[in-house]
Amino acid sequence: MTGGSHHDGRLLVPLYVHPAVDPAAWQAVAAADPKRIAAVVLNLADGPGDPDHVFAEAAEELRKAGLPLLGYADTDYGRRPHAAVVSDILTYRQRHGITGVYLDQVSAAPGALPHYRRLATAARAAGCATVVFGHGDHPDPGYAEVGLADLLVTFEGDWTAYQELALPLWTGRHAAARFCHLVYDVPAERSGEAAALIAARRAGVGCAVPGTGDNPWRTLPHELTVGRPVTEPT
Repeated sequence: MTGGSHHDGRLLVPLYVHPAVDPAAWQAVAAADPKRIAAVVLNLADGPGDPDHVFAEAAEELRKAGLPLLGYADTDYGRRPHAAVVSDILTYRQRHGITGVYLDQVSAAPGALPHYRRLATAARAAGCATVVFGHGDHPDPGYAEVGLADLLVTFEGDWTAYQELALPLWTGRHAAARFCHLVYDVPAERSGEAAALIAARRAGVGCAVPGTGDNPWRTLPHELTVGRPVTEPT
């Protein structure tokens, strides 16, 4: 066990709550052991949004704490134009000095591979050392090819669905560090079990949160709330 966590996996933290709404959540993330955090995903408005000094200052605190920051950009399953996605990445770089990008709603279909190959290349050219593909499901195996994405989010869903998940055989050909599972609606008393299951399913990166509803990621990962009062924003 490392860093007092339940397993050796690291946390990807989708911090989808504004620092003015829940400053304590941002402070808890900033206080976390950087060795346990794979990255924190910044998401102001399903993208960089308009300039926001409160958000910028809070993001700077995370950066100063040594946490890698990823900018959230929606790709709408390949429908969003290449230039619009790249523009989001450049805006994040300029405003928040991000070191990587979290491309969300990434297609799982083999036909979209060339589009995402171009996006990954453009992200790296823009200075992103880390490229994450947020499929939310297991994509075509081609998405795991070398040099495309560093991390594939191959599950995003609730705890009930996660317990039923079956892994495709092709995932066994890749290192656990290439996969991330994001699980919401995890009861506090099941958080240890969730962490163990993420590790057992060979996802080297993961996150389990108590949140539900339209934006479960407004709540902190269980591993960062140990010993803290859990305040569920209504």
